[in-house]
This record gives sequence, structure tokens and C-alpha cells, in this order.
Amino acid sequence: MAVRSVSHIIKGIPTLEGAGFLVHRPFPSDALSDFDPFLLLDEMGPMEVRPGEAKGAPDHPHRGFETVTYMLSGSFRHKDSQGHQGKLAAGDVQWMTAGRGVVHSEEPSEEFQQTGGTLHGVQLWVNLPKTDKMIRPHYQEIPAAKIPSARTSDGNVAVRVVAGESLGARAIIETRTPIFYLDVALKPGGKVVQPVAHDLNAFAYVLSGPVRFGSHTDVQRGNMVPFERDGDEVWIEAPPESQSSARVLLIGGRPLNEPIARYGPFVMNTPQEIHDAFEDYRSGRMGSIDF
Repeated sequence: MAVRSVSHIIKGIPTLEGAGFLVHRPFPSDALSDFDPFLLLDEMGPMEVRPGEAKGAPDHPHRGFETVTYMLSGSFRHKDSQGHQGKLAAGDVQWMTAGRGVVHSEEPSEEFQQTGGTLHGVQLWVNLPKTDKMIRPHYQEIPAAKIPSARTSDGNVAVRVVAGESLGARAIIETRTPIFYLDVALKPGGKVVQPVAHDLNAFAYVLSGPVRFGSHTDVQRGNMVPFERDGDEVWIEAPPESQSSARVLLIGGRPLNEPIARYGPFVMNTPQEIHDAFEDYRSGRMGSIDF
């Protein structure tokens, strides 16, 4: 077994999204355009908002990929042009396969707007292979209580398994391509080794730090760490001398190795397919939110 080495460190760039809420985005950026099969990573917050001040993303379309929304604090409600609606609270996951096209909205829930509080979440965009880009849109929504979890034998590391497998726990979410998505919480001195197949790309995003990856210098919160494909495991540790616990997302997937044409909310394989997506959206063929 060999430990994967850190390729480099990418700082999340502050960006305004939707109606004006702040996200930190390590990619796409000048440092990294995409990380096959992943297209985007946004950390929303953490931010303290007063009652009535939380902002979201009003009606907007997607085609050709999947969005994975993981709420860490606060709550959002969502609606779409397929007639689907629901709410995401702390710890919940929504895995939305946009496929051939959907219009949806993501807004703070009425309850959260009334109370205010800490708003914190992560959204990941996962590319779909050419054969799946025009499939029917669908959702997998997993409440926090149903997300499998596991701990190391010493109790110093806890893992929530959103996708894939870790420490003997297997996710209940089904993915179109082999993907793992792990939320790893470490007490000071806690360490875990996660197997990663040679043919998967993998990266980590530090939610709270510092976190040490193998022999690499400690990485602070808000940084993404892409790993080289030079080993079959990732080694994660919270430094023993740290004064606080750490938390990191470890994410990986098998690259599609297909051409990417993207513009805003559409990700296809050719420029013509992007043009077609805009025409379908403008003509109303992706539907609208009418409830």
C-alpha cells in the first residue's frame, strides 16, 4: 500500500452566487478548471444571518450533470419544474441528477428566515457521462439520520458516508459512476487511512483545521487538496498539538475522460449541445416552477 501525495493546495475564492449569497469556490478557478469527474465545489458560509437576511438561488436551470447539496447548518427549501419540492436541514443530503434538464430553486426555509442563525453548506457538481446526459431528472434525498456512519476503534475519528464506503460503512446513495464522498471529523491526534483505488481522482476540502495529509504541511480551513494518483490510500490526521477538532471532506471519483463543453448551468460534450440547451430552456421545454 502506498500513501497518495498532495499535488498542491488551492484556496477557495470568495464568489457571490444566486441572489447574492457568499460562497468559497476552489474550482473552477484559474488554479483548476475541473477535476474529472467533478465540475465545481462551493462552500456556502459558515455565515451568521439575522432573521429575514438569508439569501438563496431563485429559479435557474441545469442540464448534463448532478448537484450534490450537503447542509451542515441552517435549512433550505427547494422546488423544481418536475413538481418536486422538499426541505434540507442540517446533515441532510440531496443528490439531484439534472439529466436532460430541470429548472429549480434553492431558498432558505421559512423557519430559518424567521429565526436566522448559522448558514453553512457545501455543493458539489458531478459530471454525467455522455450516455447519461439526457436521462430523466431525478432525486435522491437522504435525511441526516439515515446517512451511514462509522468510527475508528479509538473513537478519535468519525466518518459520515455520503457516497462510497469507509470503515466498513457503505452509503445508501447510488451514483452513476464510482464516487466516494466522506465527511471526516477528527479529534486532536485522530488519524484515519482511507483506501482509494488507483483509477480514481481524489481531493480533500478542509472545513475546519488544521489537517495533515501524510507528511504534508498542515492545511487550514477553506483549502482544497488534490491528490496525485501515486498511491492507493489517503492518510488524514488532526495534529496532536492542535487545540481543536478538525473536519474534512474527502471526495473521489472515476474520471470520465470525455470532452467538456460548459456555459453557466449547462455542461455537455459539444458547443452545439450547449446551444441546444439554451434553446430548450428559452422555449420552455425544461418547464417552469408553477407552485
